Amino acid sequence: MADQHIHSPETIIKAYSLGVFPMADSHDSHDIKFYDPDQRALIPIDDTLGRGVHIPRRLQRRVRQTPYAVTINKDFTAVIDACAAPSNQREDTWINQDIRRLYIALHKMGFAHSVEVWMDEALVGGLYGVALQAAFFGESMFSRKSDASKIALVHLMARLRHGRFMLLDAQFTNDHLKQFGITEIDRVDFKNRLAEALLTEADLALEIPSAQLVVPFLNSLTKEAS
Repeated sequence: MADQHIHSPETIIKAYSLGVFPMADSHDSHDIKFYDPDQRALIPIDDTLGRGVHIPRRLQRRVRQTPYAVTINKDFTAVIDACAAPSNQREDTWINQDIRRLYIALHKMGFAHSVEVWMDEALVGGLYGVALQAAFFGESMFSRKSDASKIALVHLMARLRHGRFMLLDAQFTNDHLKQFGITEIDRVDFKNRLAEALLTEADLALEIPSAQLVVPFLNSLTKEAS
């Protein structure tokens, strides 16, 4: 779609509700583009997609060992800034100043959320995304320590499962997410699932610490596999 300057967070919410998402070409770009790909990548959070929820056993053990503290919405700005920063894994990102401004505004409005991973009070990983009714749109993640972003994602999945979310959108498939059973569906299927999710209430249960949600979630996967 054509480049556009975005000045309203409400425009972003409308885009998500239509199944469209914004990205900039680079972190120093002055434009934002909207994308509506033929194939959409979703991470299963229940058994209604692909082969269902999948978390590698090694990662499950790592999460249970609690190597890091995990919080939600403790420092959204720090998370988006870390996601926007070039790193060893990526020379550039799609988060420009307009994207940063808009998502911080969405966070203040209660739509955008962050998961933070801490080690000795230092931010070592995390992710952020947008929640609309029973749909969660994952936007970006970062990691400065082993497994930090993966652990953030497991904690998010636990919270979404607990809150009866129906859809976790990852937009595109990548090698990092394949281990989570990421599944591509076509645009029509995605928009049908999205429409149903937007008519369904869900709850991020922000008052519940992540540590209280993740162990029951992992235990439920063990029971389902047995």
